This record gives sequence, C-alpha cells and structure tokens, in this order.
Amino acid sequence: MNPTLETLLRVAGGLQLCVLIASALVPFRLNWREELACLSPLHRQMYWVYGGYVVLSIVAFGLITLLNAEQLAGGDFLARSFCLYVAIFWGLRLPLQTVFDVKVHLTTWWLKLGYHALTLLFVCFTAIYAYVALRPA
Repeated sequence: MNPTLETLLRVAGGLQLCVLIASALVPFRLNWREELACLSPLHRQMYWVYGGYVVLSIVAFGLITLLNAEQLAGGDFLARSFCLYVAIFWGLRLPLQTVFDVKVHLTTWWLKLGYHALTLLFVCFTAIYAYVALRPA
C-alpha cells in the first residue's frame, strides 16, 4: 500500500466532485433554455441526456475514487483499468479546452480564473490517474 498515492487519489476524487459546481453553472451561464430553443424537442432532450451522462460519469469517478482509494493505490488489474479509463476521459477533455470558443463567455475575473483552474484540474486528473494506471508494479 502507498499512503501518499492513496491520499493523492482521495484529493483527486474530491476535486472531481468539485468540478460539478462548474458543470451546474453551464446551463445558466450559457443560457441553454434560450439558446437551445431553436432545436427540435428530441435534439434538446438528447443534449440534456448527454450532459447528464457526463455528470454521472464524473460523480462515479469521484465517488469510486474516494471510497476505494486504498484499492486503487494497490494497483491490481481492475484498479489500473479504472484509472486508465479515468485518465483517458480527462486526457481527451483537456484538448477541448483549446478548441472551445469560450472567450466571449469569460466576462469576469472569477470566470476566467475558474476556467484556468478547471484546465489545471484536467491536467492533474490526467496525470494522477495515468500514473496510477501505468506505474511500475
């Protein structure tokens, strides 16, 4: 068992749940009700369902990590597989930060700070889970 790695995983698990604060603000800050009104009902529903699946995935990543940090730090095959999936999830999210055109929405200092903090968290999540998944036995 690696207590430092276990602590790092617990912090990562908790911080993933904190990312949900930003997720909860998105529909309001981006005015989804008005912006998505031009879509058909099916497309609007699908948009919400996809968003819900992402939120549920992040909740699962955070809770599984918090509740199983010791086992994940232990490094068995299932733990490594889970950590690899989470690393891929956040690793794929990271380049989207450069693709999304968010500047028009970052109208205050705290929104800009939050955006950069999220980017840093995505880097940290990717690095932590990739390390746990790929570290030597």
